Amino acid sequence: MPDEFVARSLEEVRFWSRIMKEHSLFLKLGFRCEDTQLINEANQFYAIFETIENRAHAFTLGTDPNTIKRFNEEVHIAVSHIWVFKRKLLGLILTCQLPGANNFPLLVDHVSREANYFRNRLSELNLGKLEPLPDAIIDENVFFLRIMADHAKFISHLLDPSERKLVEQANSFSHDFDQLLFQAKDLESMRPQSQTLPLLDQFLDQNRVSVKSLRDFKKTARDLIQACRIKSIIHPLLADHVFREAEHFLAIIDMFEYSLTGNAPVRESNTIE
Repeated sequence: MPDEFVARSLEEVRFWSRIMKEHSLFLKLGFRCEDTQLINEANQFYAIFETIENRAHAFTLGTDPNTIKRFNEEVHIAVSHIWVFKRKLLGLILTCQLPGANNFPLLVDHVSREANYFRNRLSELNLGKLEPLPDAIIDENVFFLRIMADHAKFISHLLDPSERKLVEQANSFSHDFDQLLFQAKDLESMRPQSQTLPLLDQFLDQNRVSVKSLRDFKKTARDLIQACRIKSIIHPLLADHVFREAEHFLAIIDMFEYSLTGNAPVRESNTIE
């Protein structure tokens, strides 16, 4: 449906363009002072995705679907370019050409996976070929469970080592989400036989509980970091960034739950600043 295409496209671009913009900032903060070319490239991507984000918010649900389709194509090109930049950066790090820089290889791989996810979603929207619900439930959860596991690892490694209790909590979340990811991969390899309503419903319920717990932990960490109440090298915007991604994952789980069963889970309200 044209209206649904416009709504889904704007939702995806508004969310992910902000994520891409912030990735540019976080990567820049991890470069060395002498990495002027990489810093300039990151600044350029920040400006590109800030413009995309602003344009996306200027469109309305009544915008001509053909206009949105062309916009999606433009965004796809920009996302492909930042994906190439991120993979180039990963190669530089893994071949020890940026000694002393502060971007973890896993973090760079992580943000490149998100860029690839975004551009694939844009292609699916424009082609009108979204996955069948059972496949989408498994594939989206496999993707986002790994994202959440990564976040826990990043938080653990960016907290000051003296914040022993928080580091322990982050490591515990890392382990839990690794296990959830392994379970999701098992369900993935068992399909289509595994794609029954009871199994998929339980899959969503179990993941929702764990994502809510991680979301709440991220919110607490974000608030403590913003108030300068804990010791870390986590940028306040990064703390909010990972919180928003957990919220996004929960919204996807709830959408799947409604599509699968017709039941709309009750979500508590959270203010995202």
